[in-house]
Amino acid sequence: MAPLPPGSTIGILGGGQLGRMLALAAARLGFDVAILTPEEDAPAARVAAHTIVADYADEAALAELARLASVVTYEFENVPAAAVSRLGELGCQVAPGARALAVAQDRVQEKSFLNSVGVATVAFAAAEDAESARAAVAKIGAPALMKTRREGYDGKGQRWVEHAADAARIFQELGERPVILEAPAAFVRELSVIAARSRSGETAVYPLAENHHENGILRRSLAPARASAALADQAERIAVQILTRLDYVGVVGVELFELEDGQLLVNEIAPRVHNTGHWTQDGCEVDQFEQHIRAVAGWPLGPTHATAEVEMMNLLGPEAHGWARLAAEPETRIHLYGKREAKPGRKMGHVNRIRPLPGRR
Repeated sequence: MAPLPPGSTIGILGGGQLGRMLALAAARLGFDVAILTPEEDAPAARVAAHTIVADYADEAALAELARLASVVTYEFENVPAAAVSRLGELGCQVAPGARALAVAQDRVQEKSFLNSVGVATVAFAAAEDAESARAAVAKIGAPALMKTRREGYDGKGQRWVEHAADAARIFQELGERPVILEAPAAFVRELSVIAARSRSGETAVYPLAENHHENGILRRSLAPARASAALADQAERIAVQILTRLDYVGVVGVELFELEDGQLLVNEIAPRVHNTGHWTQDGCEVDQFEQHIRAVAGWPLGPTHATAEVEMMNLLGPEAHGWARLAAEPETRIHLYGKREAKPGRKMGHVNRIRPLPGRR
């Protein structure tokens, strides 16, 4: 595909905050954006040139998106695979591709893929029913983390199993759906790396971020993380291996566990821009959102080195009402998502607190 010229239209499946920030980045590069979302008054729709409000399975809506857009991407990995396949049948390119989506949508496929390309994860086992869930816990040992194989985010769809005898009950509580059982990781901290791959195979990797969660939801990220050159190189090798083996186009988020001996395990991958990469908006010359648009549009990738230290903090629920106080902090940059209702625990925005890199003060 030849690089898309400014004035072209990029389609986005999904109308949430990631779609909104992608649309804003696309606009900076001179692109129009067409959003397909089932949500009326979606955050992304209010900054896009075109909005199609319909279910992702709506044939007419998919045909309209394919007519408008030169290329389509997505803001979340649970977009129906059938919608992506249909867009391809309609002659519309979708990036990242269908394989990346399939791998990320199923946690067993995801870990199996990672292990097959030489990337380490925790031990895991699949289960289809209550008895196989009990057997899986007995096999990998308790405690074990039971997760639904599909969907679930921000701590939803998962429970710890402290004893094998509890597995059947917890399987039922999770809706009696296929699950994955994961052994715990004795990690010293949670890290992530944001990376991108272009249509020509060029790769670009951002510095590591250190992440802190509360109640299963990302609370804050610190970047660039304090890390040795060896650790940073290990993370970069993992990210590039994943991107290359998936023939990936776009930005990917790779969540990592750092073990005491310095080994990195991959927790999961997200075939999209990622919450732990929001720090790049104010800590890099080209942030993850512009990088993703560059990649899917066939443009060269931009630089990924850090220009500042950043503490990114999610604003959950009514915390976003403190915008006036935050706006008075000279080191703070506010990113609000335009959501109408500040429900408890809902991601309403984030702030990036910036300071000079060491040695640049």
